[in-house]
Amino acid sequence: MKHKIAYLLLVFLVITATGFAQKINYGSNPAAGKYAMVNGTKLYYEVYGKGVPLMLLHGNGGSINAFEKQIPFFSKYFQVIAIDSRLQGKSGGDPDTLSYNMMANDFCVLADQLKLDSVYVLGWSDGGINAILMALQCPSKVKRIAFTGANTVPDSSAISAADIQSMKDFVESKTASQKEKTLNRMMIWQPNITTAELSTIKCRALVMAGDHDLIKAEHTLKIYQSIPGAQLCIFPDSHHGVCQQHPALFNSTVLNFLKAK
Repeated sequence: MKHKIAYLLLVFLVITATGFAQKINYGSNPAAGKYAMVNGTKLYYEVYGKGVPLMLLHGNGGSINAFEKQIPFFSKYFQVIAIDSRLQGKSGGDPDTLSYNMMANDFCVLADQLKLDSVYVLGWSDGGINAILMALQCPSKVKRIAFTGANTVPDSSAISAADIQSMKDFVESKTASQKEKTLNRMMIWQPNITTAELSTIKCRALVMAGDHDLIKAEHTLKIYQSIPGAQLCIFPDSHHGVCQQHPALFNSTVLNFLKAK
């Protein structure tokens, strides 16, 4: 009986230890985390898996952890490079100045520093904007882009007037930090990507959104129509965070696009 109890206890300890070992705190993982000085800013990123590089770019005010349901999946197929955008997560940055163009350039420069010939890019929301800008700024570095919930203009043709007013009210509030105000102010005035610019994108693109996204459906459709040869996917019963809401469907859709011949 004593031997049986001892055996069961050992099994329990092994299972428990294994469970703890498999729990990864994405966005704060010393085993995978690194820093790089890029354009005078200390950028934090984490690397998982092997293969063709896949950059993951999160949304406004987020961090690498936003992709906790994507990293373990995509790291089976790619070398995942998940990045905290400047002024967000563990990355540094000046709260007095921030733009999408600056962030996209950060990612292009980081790809150079890591000696990556070319990368796939997956972006969500602001990360989607940055994916588009990477395709424009450093086209030789970008193999394919996939993005969800991105907008190319900051006006009511893309976002509801109520959401725009909410951001303006937040910027004027006394409780918001300078960093939070900077991030929201950026969304009020940026991005400003023209359809003519979108028409020059050479890499293959997958344009995605939820059917109940914060970004208006007609705006997502316009982006899709403006990028030559782009593909479109509107996820049913989905909001702005479809990658978190329906990760299995989202992940398989992106994988099929990235792996397609």
